[in-house]
Amino acid sequence: MIFRLFSKLLQRPSPVDFLGKKPVILDVRSASEYKAGHISGSRHVPLDQLGKRLGEVKKWNRPVLTCCASGRRSGIAAGMLRNAGVEVMNGGGWRQLDRIIQQQNSQ
Repeated sequence: MIFRLFSKLLQRPSPVDFLGKKPVILDVRSASEYKAGHISGSRHVPLDQLGKRLGEVKKWNRPVLTCCASGRRSGIAAGMLRNAGVEVMNGGGWRQLDRIIQQQNSQ
């Protein structure tokens, strides 16, 4: 029983699993990074503005999947949103997340 509990606790959901919840994709990179390329349909709130815009994100009333260039900033954003009561997951780098989304959409 204890082994089963630890196994369940150590399992981390993947972005693929989280996409089933139909989350809002939130890109937290800078404006210039976002303009250079982003996931179609994603929303953009730079990390340095997220603290001031938490209320806006909470009004979406949907799970949020954060992304950035590498996963570092999106991890910080995910922590901020989680602390604000938002269901959130760090999706990591936007290019990899975009590939995952494209694979899911082609199935």
